Amino acid sequence: MTTRPKDDWRRWIAENLLLGNRPEAIRAVLVENEFTEQEAAQEVSAALASPYVQGGSRIANRLRKREWTLTVYGRLARMRASGGEIERRERPSRDEFFEEYYFQNRPAIITGMLKSWPACTKWDLGYLRDTCGANEVEVQFGRESDENYEINGPRHKKTMPFREYVDMVEAAGTTNDFYMTANNASRNQEALDVLWDDIDPIGEYLDGDARGRSFFWLGPPGTKTPFHHDLTNNFMAQVMGRKKIKMVPLHDTAFLYNTVHCYSDVDASAIDYERFPRMKQAQVLECTLAPGELLFIPIGWWHYVEGLDATITMSFTNFLRYNDFASGYTTYKHL
Repeated sequence: MTTRPKDDWRRWIAENLLLGNRPEAIRAVLVENEFTEQEAAQEVSAALASPYVQGGSRIANRLRKREWTLTVYGRLARMRASGGEIERRERPSRDEFFEEYYFQNRPAIITGMLKSWPACTKWDLGYLRDTCGANEVEVQFGRESDENYEINGPRHKKTMPFREYVDMVEAAGTTNDFYMTANNASRNQEALDVLWDDIDPIGEYLDGDARGRSFFWLGPPGTKTPFHHDLTNNFMAQVMGRKKIKMVPLHDTAFLYNTVHCYSDVDASAIDYERFPRMKQAQVLECTLAPGELLFIPIGWWHYVEGLDATITMSFTNFLRYNDFASGYTTYKHL
């Protein structure tokens, strides 16, 4: 019989039964992995007879009902006239934004809202270097050597003078090996504090001054943030360079191969539909965010972000309406 521990196989059998896979198909896989026909039949029969698996099957059935409910929402959303695109709106009013996008969990690109920002005319790599260059900042490095660079983000943190990092961004070609992200914010907020003088509050939608309540992103062309969902509603404000974004609605979560916390196993830069066939059922919306544009990313929407140029981005979560959805979130571990 296979040398793989029996309990590993028993967990695998139980999981596949709960996923609705046929017992004969499960037995066939066991035989391919050095179980005898008799051993395979005994293991599957024991699992089917187990009160634990039977109890799990009842829970799995309830979850399938919830998944069906979400697919109904998904199908209805696609029927909307603009259901296949991310809408662009020129400065919607507060009521329009919250009623049509925030409360309806719909993304939008908002234009014209950052016109007053000094950052949009002043910020470039030279300005960053001259303004904050001597300060020590935190950056993620070694991302290209780790398939799970985002999940393992704390392992990739490194401190250095901001001037040196800006020089690296300026000299780099296309790379995802280093990136300053929101995960570095606790260290970088003080080091880059003066930059917030160049950002005006977006008072139409956000609560209060941006200082201490927003996140600074800086990286070369080719930086990537893999498919994930956030635990809050978010604004992404593009200041310099362009970013390509792929988004999948919250109601298509069942198709995203979510295995741990808020991350997907799917490589959004080149989706492998043979390896991840359920992704064929997911609606993938794409857009390019240009300087001066503001992207609303609704709570729970999966998104992938790729820098097309050297980019500077700000992100915000301090909306005027309730945004504390993380307080009820518990699935941080493997699913």
